[in-house]
Amino acid sequence: MFLHVGGDYIVFAKDIIAIMDIEKTTVSNDTRNFLKVSEEEGFIVTLAVEEMPKSFIVIQDKHKSKIILSPISTNTLLKRYKTQNRKKIANI
Repeated sequence: MFLHVGGDYIVFAKDIIAIMDIEKTTVSNDTRNFLKVSEEEGFIVTLAVEEMPKSFIVIQDKHKSKIILSPISTNTLLKRYKTQNRKKIANI
């Protein structure tokens, strides 16, 4: 299954490691440092070009980690995931 995460970007649902809310998670210094290092190392894909990102998605793509900054909220991403994968999930 696929998940549309913003712009023209679609990822395999099986590759998703985490979907995180930017506002809630960047309160932590550890998360801010993680995102800073990820950007310096070239692991970040920014889809929220004209607006502030609302979420970031950590994926494993062909043995490489990527962090996608998305303009789509975590709630919307979860709803999309549930809609596309309703047979596979019991209760998220």
